[in-house]
Amino acid sequence: MNASHSESVPPNRPEEAAESRPKAAAGAESGALEPAAGQVPRTRYDLRILQALRQVFRAVELHSRRLAVDHEITGPQLLCLVTIADAGSITATEIARRIYVSPSTVIGILDRLEEKGLVARRRDRADRRLVFVSATEKGRALAASAPSPLQDKLVTALQRLPESEQTTIALSLERIVDLMEARGIAAAPILATEHVSGDSHRFPHGNR
Repeated sequence: MNASHSESVPPNRPEEAAESRPKAAAGAESGALEPAAGQVPRTRYDLRILQALRQVFRAVELHSRRLAVDHEITGPQLLCLVTIADAGSITATEIARRIYVSPSTVIGILDRLEEKGLVARRRDRADRRLVFVSATEKGRALAASAPSPLQDKLVTALQRLPESEQTTIALSLERIVDLMEARGIAAAPILATEHVSGDSHRFPHGNR
């Protein structure tokens, strides 16, 4: 929240104002939403909710951009890679169970990771129907050096809260989903701006 507040503070000196103009213009050209000067009134709960949601969106966007630029990997790919690296050797079905996405989604992510040389697949000798996935040396190095998946940080923080507070947050967010008539949109519990293959194709009222 401090970052959002600092963006809303207008320049105090003429030279600061001059320096800020190119940045503002660049932001407008890129489609960025520049916050207005001043604080959102504390009694405008509607605006506070919208601002909080926007801050969450921006945090996810910035994290995804950092992963793409610094590590050439997406959020869902990193989550899958870390799960594989932690397990040592694991099946796609077990990965899907651990990260709460469909097996078909995991297969698509594994295809991308294998193309990048981050994971390797092998068939079980005893049961050829089973395919195990393990991280390559390159994959283990990336899993160790990349920032933690964003939802891991949030989950850890949420789990430290009393159950009553977790319940309140969950019910409040689910209420917002209902108010936006978005309950019918399928979504995995993954914080990422990227499309998660096979997991967000269903929309309410038959829209696509």
